Amino acid sequence: MTEQLQVMVEAVWEDSSLLKNPETQAAIKEVIERLDKGELRVAEPDGEGGWRVNEWVKKAVILYFPTREMRTMSAGELEFYDKMELKHGYKELGIRVVPPAAARYGAYIARGVVMMPSYVNIGAYVDSGTMVDTWATVGSCAQIGKGVHLSGGVGIGGVLEPVQAAPVIIEDNAFLGSRAIVVEGVRVGREAVLGANVVLTSSTRIIDVSGSEPVEYRGYVPPRSVVIPGTVTKQFPAGEYGVACALIIGQRKESTDKKTSLNDALRDFGVSV
Repeated sequence: MTEQLQVMVEAVWEDSSLLKNPETQAAIKEVIERLDKGELRVAEPDGEGGWRVNEWVKKAVILYFPTREMRTMSAGELEFYDKMELKHGYKELGIRVVPPAAARYGAYIARGVVMMPSYVNIGAYVDSGTMVDTWATVGSCAQIGKGVHLSGGVGIGGVLEPVQAAPVIIEDNAFLGSRAIVVEGVRVGREAVLGANVVLTSSTRIIDVSGSEPVEYRGYVPPRSVVIPGTVTKQFPAGEYGVACALIIGQRKESTDKKTSLNDALRDFGVSV
């Protein structure tokens, strides 16, 4: 069934006139329904420590928009005007949702997730035990692991196009401090800690300064890293100025108790959250 859906999505991606076909629209709707239930993912672990992007699923999300009509929706006195349905049935799904949190239909949110007033966009995957704290946003197609804590105001970027672009990936038990921002397909390894106001883009220099020599990464934070905002000096025609970077100042300690490990990391390295 999945292979058949993929063939139909790829066909309409190449020939948009097929989008008028009710059978094609039904296939696209089926993909979104399976995304909503977690049966399909935009990206998934490849079994070798990396991730595989399912480009055809992203194509289905993009193609879903022109099949929808704009309409007015209401939630009490709140009014919305959009093409996309909101997610429903949180009680049955075992998700705690605090008003006025919202998620779009087509976003998978696992049992045990807590959504404070926050937003999760279509195509995103939020695994069990994760906290999406107040005014945090999870962008389209972002992949959030188990037991992750997205603190207040965290911004997880979304990506639909180009379809080959990897989404933001936050692996299991990571902790992102207040107002941290992760965009442009950056991957944060399991159990990593990002301090408050850390900003990671695909071009951000992520420098491990915990050893005798700096080690630099881009687009990837290794597992259990403790990261804080930093600056590096860059020469411009008008002089030298500090440019934002991220500094890995150590690692979370190995522990079966993730909360204890987190507290140790914050205490040992003085990271603000």
